[in-house]
Amino acid sequence: MTALTDEWHARLALSFSRQGPHKTVLSERRHEGPLLVQKALYPEGPGVCHVTILHPPSGIAGGDILAIDVDVQPGAHALLSTPGATRWYKANGRHAAQRVHIRLAAGARLDWLPQENIFFEQADAAAGTQLDMQTGASAIGWDITQLGSIGKAGHWAQGRLRLDTLLTLDGRPMWLDAGELCADGALRHSANGLAGFPVMATLWAFGPRLSPEQTEGLAQELPWHDSLRAGLTHMPQDKEQGLSLIRLLGMHVQDVKRVLIALWMRLRPLLLDTQGARLRLWNT
Repeated sequence: MTALTDEWHARLALSFSRQGPHKTVLSERRHEGPLLVQKALYPEGPGVCHVTILHPPSGIAGGDILAIDVDVQPGAHALLSTPGATRWYKANGRHAAQRVHIRLAAGARLDWLPQENIFFEQADAAAGTQLDMQTGASAIGWDITQLGSIGKAGHWAQGRLRLDTLLTLDGRPMWLDAGELCADGALRHSANGLAGFPVMATLWAFGPRLSPEQTEGLAQELPWHDSLRAGLTHMPQDKEQGLSLIRLLGMHVQDVKRVLIALWMRLRPLLLDTQGARLRLWNT
């Protein structure tokens, strides 16, 4: 439904459950407005249910409000992605927002692999993700942000973003990352901020606690040069579970995505007990 003829208010609710000993199914889906999914796919076999979230208007403009709710039940394994970049357009004096709320039961597994958000000139936007997990759940996901059309000189000269991510375990916050980024703010070019890079990303990975050797091996392979930088933090939650965070800054989103995909394929067998396999849509 729409609040005004040129504003989209949309909501998508999905639930995944275990069917029998080996299959995950999309057991519930409800939508209002232009947010939907098509057929659930099984390119890895019945154990992992792949779903692509579609937003037919292909962009988010001022006044649009989108909400995505996902429940993954015990023993189920869901992989969610988007077919292309999400484009955020000029606000025209109206705020735009997208909220994602994911809940994982004990024993549930999740791959959250959306493509990048591109914020164009004069966007006024808020994008938030909340992941609530129970002990025994495991998940790998990322968020990618590109500021403006980076092929143009002086890209993203005007605009404001509010970005936040919250991860909880058994109702207790594990990690909160929230802040406001303005096109003319000092954070964009400061050495302890974005350092002039137009692309930023964060990968979060929660599951069986990584060994010091595994963490060190991942850290040593991360890039650090003029056009691409990355760093890793591992936060043990207890003797068995841990949260790994990897932040990236880059000049080109393709380079950032290439690193994220390689990390996901490396971490997936360790945390989700599933081999990594490139998604077909990444080749389109």
